[in-house]
Amino acid sequence: MRKPFVAGNWKMNTDGQSSVDLAKAVASGASETAGGSVSVAVIPPFVYLQSVAQAVSSHHIAVGAQDVYFEQKGAFTGEISTAMLKDVGCTYVLCGHSERRHVIGETDELINKKMLAALGGGLLPILCVGELLEQRDAGQTETVVAEQVRAGLTGLSDEKLSVVTIAYEPVWAIGTGRTATPQQAQEVHAFIRSLLAELYDRRAAQDMRILYGGSVNAANAKELMSQEDVDGSLVGGASLKPDEFVEIIQAAVS
Repeated sequence: MRKPFVAGNWKMNTDGQSSVDLAKAVASGASETAGGSVSVAVIPPFVYLQSVAQAVSSHHIAVGAQDVYFEQKGAFTGEISTAMLKDVGCTYVLCGHSERRHVIGETDELINKKMLAALGGGLLPILCVGELLEQRDAGQTETVVAEQVRAGLTGLSDEKLSVVTIAYEPVWAIGTGRTATPQQAQEVHAFIRSLLAELYDRRAAQDMRILYGGSVNAANAKELMSQEDVDGSLVGGASLKPDEFVEIIQAAVS
C-alpha cells in the first residue's frame, strides 16, 4: 500500500516572515494528518529553507529544495550542493521541474546528473515529467513522458529507485487554471507505472509513488488523488494558501 504524499512547491514566492508564517500554519492545520496517514513536504525558496525547516521540525513535515547542482563543491557560482541542502534540513529535492526544463533550459542529461547527485548525497529526489500542450495535441504524451522517465532514471539501481518519487505535471496545466481530468491523469500515471515495470520490475513499479501536479486545488484534489495510480499531489499556487493546502492534504486520505 503506497502512502499518499502531498508536497507544496512555493516557487519564487514568500519572504522571510511570510515563509515561516506559512510553514507554521500548514504544520498546525495538518498536525493530525502529516507523518501518519500522509507524507507532507513544503518546498520553499533556497534562502528560506533553514528557517522553514526549523519552523516545522517537530510537526512531521519534511522540507524540500526546488533544485540542486550535481557537483559536490567548487567554482559554480550561484549553485547549491546536496551537502548544503542537507545541512539546512532538506529531505527532498525537485529534479526537472517543467520550469527548469522549459524556462531555464535544463536537458534530460543534466536532470539525470542531478538525480544521481541527489541520491548520492542522501536526498530523496522528486523527478518531474510532463508534456507541452502541442505535444499532447500531437498524440506524443506517452513518447515524451517515456523519454523523460528513462533519461531521468538512467544509472539508478533498484535500490536507489525505491526512494525516488515521480511527479507527472502536464506543462499545459501548470499555473494555467487548466487541470488534466482525473481520467487523463490516471492514464498517464498508469503508463508510467507500466514503464517502470519494464525498466525494473513489477514490484518496483507498484511501490513507486507517482504524484500529479498542475493546477491542483481543494476543489479537484480529492477526485484526482482517488485514481488508482495517483498517489498524491505536487501543489503549486494552492500551497501558498495554508487553509487550501491543508484541505488538499486531508483529501489525500478522505
